[in-house]
Amino acid sequence: MTVNHTLSVAIAAGGTAGHVNPALALAEELRERGHQVRFFGETRRLEGRLVPEAGFDFFPVEVTGFDRERPWTLIGALLHLAREERRLVKAFRDDAALMPDVVVGFGAYVELPLMRAAAKLGIPIALHEQNSVPGLANKQTAKHAGLIAIAQPSVERIFRERCGDGTRIVMTGNPVRASVLAGDRCRGRGALGVADDETLLLVFGGSLGAAHLNERIASLKSELLAIPGLRVVQSTGAEGHDAAVAALRLTDEEARRWDVRAYIDGMGDMLAASDLVLSRAGASSIAEIAALASPSVLVPYPHATADHQTTNARFLVDAGASVMFADAGIDERAFADELLDLLRRPERRERMRAAARALKQDRAAQQLADAVEALRLRG
Repeated sequence: MTVNHTLSVAIAAGGTAGHVNPALALAEELRERGHQVRFFGETRRLEGRLVPEAGFDFFPVEVTGFDRERPWTLIGALLHLAREERRLVKAFRDDAALMPDVVVGFGAYVELPLMRAAAKLGIPIALHEQNSVPGLANKQTAKHAGLIAIAQPSVERIFRERCGDGTRIVMTGNPVRASVLAGDRCRGRGALGVADDETLLLVFGGSLGAAHLNERIASLKSELLAIPGLRVVQSTGAEGHDAAVAALRLTDEEARRWDVRAYIDGMGDMLAASDLVLSRAGASSIAEIAALASPSVLVPYPHATADHQTTNARFLVDAGASVMFADAGIDERAFADELLDLLRRPERRERMRAAARALKQDRAAQQLADAVEALRLRG
């Protein structure tokens, strides 16, 4: 569904790539449909760089978080939040071109001034929750939202307890940017020098908790390289790169089959090129793995809030698109046996790939854009 007139959409997302990239994916889809999109966020945070790079207008907002171990900091944070809310209300009232038709928050604390200003002015509010455990900002805003879009079915119950009677909760999935969705297997393999008949294992741990994955995969080096035609691309994270290289102690011959790098550029191509992914289970990782229909072995980060990465992973595991091991379990023999079996058996991986395709997570941005347009029509 596409509305037949241009909307002005204000999006608040910030702090981490897990918030900003899904917001940019929605923004790109809305722009493709002819709508105007403006972001609200902090100039000093990640959104202050990524949003202008993507060609979207950026309205700076200043927020001050609080330290839960120092409760007195909450007073200053609330005063700052109220001041920003008043500033936005005034800006919208003074400039009709700035006034949005609908606002969308992606869960970071930076969304609160915009959401509160919208509630005061009667502007329709949409929220998107990427994780299986809602963040504080979205939980606080839920009572004002006309739409809550979710990526994990488990959060619907939590929001039902907090939202209004007229709130529509929709399972849209977690939007993935078009640049990732455009990932191409041939292009990715060509960039890596991986032949069509070789098997590619892609390993990445995300910005948190990569150390244990790096250590365990290094301990399996001999068994992995004993598989004919196996190639490994391992993203260690910047802080873990030197330690991972030291643990692997790759010979020149082994290094031709095992590519160790701090970061992976062109994640879409890398996922499309891979035959199996070994990864943590952050919301963005799950979304990209599902959207590219990559068979995966997921190891949730054990210290994530409320163990939400385990719930994230179950979305793919329950669909048959992935297998999961607890972090404490990857040192056991069962983990090694399962990883090696998947690498040796392409028919298992193909079943997982088909299960991932059935989830249709590559359409999350379109589904979220549809829901945002529908919210404006209702409003």
